[in-house]
Amino acid sequence: MDSSRQDHDADGTDSAPSAAYRSEVTLDVNGRPHTLLIDHRRTLLDLLREDLDLVGAKKGCDHGQCGACTVLVDGRRVNSCLQLAVALDGRDVLTVEGLTEGDRLHPLQRAFLDRDAFQCGYCTPGQICSAVGVLAEAAAGHPSHATDPAAPPKQPAVLDAAEIRERLSGNLCRCGAYPRIVEAVRDVVP
Repeated sequence: MDSSRQDHDADGTDSAPSAAYRSEVTLDVNGRPHTLLIDHRRTLLDLLREDLDLVGAKKGCDHGQCGACTVLVDGRRVNSCLQLAVALDGRDVLTVEGLTEGDRLHPLQRAFLDRDAFQCGYCTPGQICSAVGVLAEAAAGHPSHATDPAAPPKQPAVLDAAEIRERLSGNLCRCGAYPRIVEAVRDVVP
C-alpha cells in the first residue's frame, strides 16, 4: 500500500496533510531499507501493517498497555503503537516476520510452537519479539525489578521464571498462556 495515498474525510473532502506535515523517512525493516513519505502523525505500527504489509505486530489496546504491537528498534523493545514513525529515520526495525532465516524459525519461535505457548495467537508475535529483547537485555546485564540486588553489576542476568515473568510483564495474554510462555523462554536461555 502506498503511504502517500490520498486520505478523505467522511464527506469526501481531502484530509491528507500538506507537504509541511510529511517527511521522507528511511527505515531498515527486517534487513531491507524502505524510504517512505509519511504523515508526521503515523505510528510505526500503522506504517508496518498498512504500508509495508507486515501484519505480525498487532493493534491491541493502542495505548501501549498490552504489548501486542511489540517490535525491536535498534535491538530494544518498543510498543510500536506509541512510536511515531517519523522519529525513527535511519533506525533498524525488527518484526516477528524478520526473525526467521529462510524457512528456519528463530529458536524462540520454535520454542513457542514446541511448548504450545499460545492459544488464540493474537499476542504471540509481540510476546516473541519481547522475549528476544529480554534475552538481549539480560545478556547485557540490564537488571529488572526481580533481579537480586546483590547480583554483580554489568554481568548477565540469570533468567529464572520470576525474572522472565517480570521482564515480560508488559505483554498481556488474554488466553492465560503465561506458564507455557515462561517455559518457552527458559528453553532458549543460554
